[in-house]
Amino acid sequence: MNKIAFIGAGNMARAIIIGLVNSGVAAENIIVANPSAEKRVQLASEFGVQQTHDNIEAGNFSDIIVLCVKPQFICDVCQQLTDVIDVSNKLFISIAAGTTVGQIQQALKGNVALVRVMPNTPSQLGLGMSGMFASPQVNAEQKAASDKLMSAVGKVIWLATEDKINDIIAVAGSAPAYFFLFMEAMEKQAQTLGFSAVESRMLVQQTALGAAQMVEHNNAAISTLRENVTSKGGATFAALEQFRKDGLEQMVSNAMNAAITRAEAMAKES
Repeated sequence: MNKIAFIGAGNMARAIIIGLVNSGVAAENIIVANPSAEKRVQLASEFGVQQTHDNIEAGNFSDIIVLCVKPQFICDVCQQLTDVIDVSNKLFISIAAGTTVGQIQQALKGNVALVRVMPNTPSQLGLGMSGMFASPQVNAEQKAASDKLMSAVGKVIWLATEDKINDIIAVAGSAPAYFFLFMEAMEKQAQTLGFSAVESRMLVQQTALGAAQMVEHNNAAISTLRENVTSKGGATFAALEQFRKDGLEQMVSNAMNAAITRAEAMAKES
């Protein structure tokens, strides 16, 4: 059984740990390292995992090291680990946006096995969508282990090239915010129409939830589902025609391309 270390104890580390424990991974095979005690102690108390303030202790314990620190700290953490312990046979999994395989391997002083992951925030509910890219050093067993780890918090797709990580950011990583913005606009308009704040939120969130569930549980194309609720000349038709007139599809395309451009720039800045 692989032993797993989490360097960092933030929301994504917590989400993955919950998913792993719920999927049957023994808590004693998981350790969390974090400089401040509160979050790591809470994880240990709630789920029975081990905890430490020492990254080296966590690194020595583990076969898999999940890097859950902010991008600006990831290279320092990697250098700290490789200065003290032999990392050549360990699998590293990084969820740091904008930090490339090459940058992390350089910090680790070798071509170690590394999987880059771009998750999204619904992973905190076990409903995440993650894109994953494996360096050439990752073997089949390690790839399967990293797939199992991220599948504990949602669905995954594997990417053929590392640059597709930036596309995942646009399509899934940043995308919850797109839906939140749209829902926020609907909520405001519902209040303008006279519904209370509580009623407006319920109307919007339940409709969004239902629409997503219809997509998940129906093999029909999304365009077909849209057509099924759009009668020619009806109220829905009028709303969709206004969206088209206002350029919704181009707005979405522009926004997603802007996310990719910024992700590429962030990678160069790090």
